Amino acid sequence: MRARPPALPKRDNAYERSVVLISTNVSPWRARRRFPLVAILKQLQAGISVPTNPLMSQSFEPGDDLIFQLESGYGLLRVLATEGEGESTVWHLLAYDDFFPDVEAAEKALAQPGSLPLRKAHLPLTNRAFERTPAARLGNRPVSDQELGAYREWLKTPDRQVYDRSALLMLGVR
Repeated sequence: MRARPPALPKRDNAYERSVVLISTNVSPWRARRRFPLVAILKQLQAGISVPTNPLMSQSFEPGDDLIFQLESGYGLLRVLATEGEGESTVWHLLAYDDFFPDVEAAEKALAQPGSLPLRKAHLPLTNRAFERTPAARLGNRPVSDQELGAYREWLKTPDRQVYDRSALLMLGVR
């Protein structure tokens, strides 16, 4: 007599959580906290309307460390300063050069920020461009005078160029 094959698992929340874990390499709690896209997708599947730009529903402040995901890994940005309000906001970012295999490795690197090489010391973006940069907040720490050096030099220039392309496009990684 042949043995019956095992029953397939029901597709429930546990299945969806495992898919999230496989795709993000983080715990379910961190996936919900750091990757709001998962929650947004669930809302869309349930037929619940979401804001026009749901990824930017988070508010960012100077000193925030941000993480973004590419196919090859995770990268880090840092908010140096902001100017203006609403649509006229200008975001001043710092971009680190290293990429990391997972979020935990990026967090470990941020524990010693002086050891991280810089890709771009100052990146001024329009609010529209910053909204098109898919990033999540990792934490906040004070901005050092050394980090603000390139931003202060930019303030001294007569033609303060602000870019209207996402940070990833400006860095050449997208």
